[in-house]
Amino acid sequence: MNDSTTGAGHGPALPDGAGDGTRAVRAGLPEPVKHEPTLPGPVFAAHFHLPGDPTGPYTYGRDENPTWTLLERAIGELEAPGRDDVEALVFASGMAAISAVLFSQLRAGDAVVLPSDGYQALPLVRDQLETYGIEVRTAPTGGDAQLDVLDGAKLLWIETPSNPGLDVCDVRRLAEAAHARGALVAVDNTLATPLGQRPLELGADFAVASGTKQLTGHGDVLLGYVTGRNAEAMAAVRRWRKIVGAIPGPMEAWLAHRSIATLHLRVDRQNATALTLARALRERPDVTGLRYPGLPDDPSHEIASRQMRRYGCVVSFTLPTRERANRFLDALRLVDDATSFGGVRSTAERRGRWGGDAVPEGFIRFSVGAEDPEDLVADVLRALDESAG
Repeated sequence: MNDSTTGAGHGPALPDGAGDGTRAVRAGLPEPVKHEPTLPGPVFAAHFHLPGDPTGPYTYGRDENPTWTLLERAIGELEAPGRDDVEALVFASGMAAISAVLFSQLRAGDAVVLPSDGYQALPLVRDQLETYGIEVRTAPTGGDAQLDVLDGAKLLWIETPSNPGLDVCDVRRLAEAAHARGALVAVDNTLATPLGQRPLELGADFAVASGTKQLTGHGDVLLGYVTGRNAEAMAAVRRWRKIVGAIPGPMEAWLAHRSIATLHLRVDRQNATALTLARALRERPDVTGLRYPGLPDDPSHEIASRQMRRYGCVVSFTLPTRERANRFLDALRLVDDATSFGGVRSTAERRGRWGGDAVPEGFIRFSVGAEDPEDLVADVLRALDESAG
């Protein structure tokens, strides 16, 4: 293989100030080589030819893969455009990426600050951290409440917007406060995507995300990633990936890279429709607790508008009872009753069915897809009417 197919060489440079669409379409591509594909297919290899000393980029399939290299370059170009000092690492899932940061950076006796209203798997992570002798402190995302429990912490974990409540915190303010206290900062950027928010530019040391969601957007790939600008910290994350083997398959990595090319198209459509849906829901007396950071009257709108470039595809709201919520979900025709979010097909679920989230029984997390907005809004309003009886 030459460098263009392995990804060992750098791809064509993007022009300064390239737009999101240009960047997404071109991100991570190798230098063009006559008769070679523009995006090489997945490389299936457990080992590579390696005579003599083990030098060069590819030695063993658990450490590196040419398909990962191209995808990691693409993600790095989206999370930190124009930066050469940022590294990206891909993982088998979002939780693999989250675990890699937490367990590679923390030791017994350290303290970590987590959001109390974050992703529902974080309580499981908390139990494991405490088993290893790590102190876990929690505070809500809204109001930058994590500042109050930051003293003496080794790592601050931020999730903004929070899942599923959609609260937003001031990443720059929290990062500056954490660094002043000697703590590292990681931001879960899953809901925003790199086109909605760039945590590294806001001062974070790590941007972490589940690529399962809107980054890949088709509901057919499990993937996670970590990007970081601290070389020593990222070396520890890479070592953790090697130790636990939490690596993506080459087919998943290739599918993810292919899907990134349409990220800007999907994000713009889904975000615009999410705002349209939120406006329609705001007029319903049977809907309470409506949250979408793009609404001017949302509690998070001001800070979201300062640090986010797009507001996301998720809308949350509450219906009066568990039974009403279930009837509403059953009545939807264009929306799948499914977990996860960010896909081109709209999904919704009564989030309380899982436990672990401090939400009312009638709380709905709604992920807006790429359907025609008029059709989707009409379906939702009809389902609300039909489920009211």
